[in-house]
Amino acid sequence: MHITLADIKRGEKGIILDVSSEEIPFKLLEMGCLPGNPVELLQVAPFADPMYLNINGTHLAIRKDTAKHILIELSDG
Repeated sequence: MHITLADIKRGEKGIILDVSSEEIPFKLLEMGCLPGNPVELLQVAPFADPMYLNINGTHLAIRKDTAKHILIELSDG
């Protein structure tokens, strides 16, 4: 099932499929937010923004508006 990163729930894992949007800061790409890398939602701040993620072993906090532009596929584990 393909969804955006903004749609996952705490503890869910997936694989990044696409980050081609102009809305994604280059710094996120440098830190491993690339197609094929695993992603897991670790925690969500109050009011659901920002999201605290583990992307390919790197812990990142990103805004939900940015996460809406990252397409992922959910995985089982």
